[in-house]
This record gives sequence, structure tokens and C-alpha cells, in this order.
Amino acid sequence: MPLELVTIPARSDNYAFLIHDAASGATAVIDVPDAAPIDAALSERGWTLTEIWLTHHHGDHIDGVAPLLAKHPARVIAAAADAHRLPPLDHAVADGDEFSFGGEVVQILDVSGHTVGHIAFYLPGSKLVFTADSLMALGCGRVFEGSFDQMWNSLSKLAALPDDTTVCSGHEYTAANAKFALTIESENAALKYRCDAIAKARAEGIPTVPSVLSDELATNPFLRAAQPSVKEAVGMPDATDAAVFAEIRQRKDRF
Repeated sequence: MPLELVTIPARSDNYAFLIHDAASGATAVIDVPDAAPIDAALSERGWTLTEIWLTHHHGDHIDGVAPLLAKHPARVIAAAADAHRLPPLDHAVADGDEFSFGGEVVQILDVSGHTVGHIAFYLPGSKLVFTADSLMALGCGRVFEGSFDQMWNSLSKLAALPDDTTVCSGHEYTAANAKFALTIESENAALKYRCDAIAKARAEGIPTVPSVLSDELATNPFLRAAQPSVKEAVGMPDATDAAVFAEIRQRKDRF
């Protein structure tokens, strides 16, 4: 039986995610912007929270941990490198580590750049990756603590996952990301089609997250810095992939 995935809007534009294994009853939440909507989703389904997985230390991803734990004691899993600025951890992990959940393997990917110590949780069995503020729908997080090279390496690591991987990212930024993406590749037919779908979804109040990696590879300018057409579009035909990514990210910062 595949894991059940629930997308939970929280705060103004955050997402948390629940995954549930029906056979064992194991339930994990990935990031906790706010306890209340997660508590409500658990109660609605009659699930018992067993694990909390945290991607990075920013408050809009961890502020709800303490109140959630007060009602739902659970094992907290996050990066050893970030432990000094996270809630107390029961299990500290690092790049390349694995653990089991619901009969599946969970792989840890270091995706530093937005922050140093940011991790992603990859479940190859269910074809899920929880990326928070590294790879996002049609975007990527700002490079606050790491370097542009570091962020490009992290995105390249995620881009190498199977095309049919579901990308569970942390924010509803997709409409704004779409407007920017069109400034890079205005003639990308797949991008124009996706932008129309995003506008329709948001008009109907439908989340644009999660997304599918194949769509990101075809339309997300931050994953497409190696494409000759993208290099031409930003006037850097002979530049390295990382340098083109840095240019695109800095343009987005000013957008």
C-alpha cells in the first residue's frame, strides 16, 4: 500500500505535509509552521502522530513544534548540522543517512544554500521528496546562508531524482514564480501552459503544491540554467551552469 499524502496549508503561505502508512499506523509530519491545522488534520483522520521531520531552522517551518508535541508526543528528526537552532532532536541525521518509515526507506539529502544544514527527505518507494525551501514549485529559495554554487549543487542533486518524483515544497509562491519564469523563457510552451494552469488553480483556491519533477525540469528556470537556450536568454552563452543559476537567482531577488 502506498503512503497517503496530505497537503496542509498553514500560516499565510506555508505548507506542511502528513504522510501515513495504513498498515502500521505510522504518521509523520514534515515541517510544522503552525500546530493548529496539523492537529486538525490528524483529528479529522483519526491518525496518531509518530514522527516530526524538520527540513531547516526557519521559524515558519518549526514554530509549531512545541505546541504540537504537547498534544502529540512524537519522535523529532532533523539535521545534526542544524541541531543547535532546532527544537530538541530525537534522531539527528546527515547527508546520505537513511531510516525506515512505514516499511519504506527515507533518504536524507543535504540541500544547503537557502540555509546551511537544510535537508530534504526522499522516499524512493513512494516517489516523494520533501524539499521545503530548496527546490520549490517553479522556483527555489533565496540563498540566505550558503553560496550560489552550493545552491546550484543542491538543486542539481534534486534534479537527478526520477522524473516522476512528487516534489513537496514549503510555500505557495508559484504564481509569483511563474511571472518571473516568463521573463527568462517567454517562448517556452510548457511554461506558458503551466502558467495558465497555475492561474486557474489559484483563482479556484487550489494549492499548486506539490508538483512533479518532470514539470519542474521542463519549466523551472532555476533547474534549467544548463540549457543553452536559457544561457542565451540571460546573455551568458559561454558561462558555467552555476554562474547562470546565480544570475537567474539574483534577477529573481530584484524582481
